[in-house]
Amino acid sequence: MSTSSPTPGLPTNSRNGPAPGVLTPPFPCTVVNDGTTDDSNKRGAIGDIHFVLETQGVDDDLVIIAGDNLFSEPLSGFGEYCRQRNAPVLGVYDVGDLEQIKKYNAISTDADGRITFFEEKPAQPRSTLTGIALYYYPRQTLPLIRQYVAEGNNPDQPGRLVQWMYTRTPFYTWRVPGLWFDIGSKETLEEADRIFRELARGRAGGAGA
Repeated sequence: MSTSSPTPGLPTNSRNGPAPGVLTPPFPCTVVNDGTTDDSNKRGAIGDIHFVLETQGVDDDLVIIAGDNLFSEPLSGFGEYCRQRNAPVLGVYDVGDLEQIKKYNAISTDADGRITFFEEKPAQPRSTLTGIALYYYPRQTLPLIRQYVAEGNNPDQPGRLVQWMYTRTPFYTWRVPGLWFDIGSKETLEEADRIFRELARGRAGGAGA
């Protein structure tokens, strides 16, 4: 989504997505059909970002968040940090388990939070910090996204764009507060549902005390 646009964009496909247009609940959202029908012609996550840039005439800062993210705390601090940095920013979270990192990515930063190392789906991770699908790309980096796609790089797995870009321009990180869940599978969705129900009961009990 553009940081100045009142209607975020939601890329979808021709087979499963809603009709293109503006959805209102729970907030206004422009649906962009990417024209794909199955895995044989899908654009990939980065390909869809590029598709929206080109077809919607986007020329502004971008905040990108995957639909399979679930957070326990507000992300207002992310926007504030991005405005301060005016540089690409990646949301990061400590999953606390090296085996889990093998499903995601490995990342290292300097004392200023700037990325110094990034590897998608590492075989031998060295830390439990991972980048999640929460990104900020300021307007001046949009040509780099176009360049990445034009060079024929992998258009899927949005972390690969981070891996390519951090060596070309300063790329910073922001620690996600509270709990984060990747709910891209039935098992992780059920686990998140259980934990969030417990959190809700705890907050309700605290409010009534």
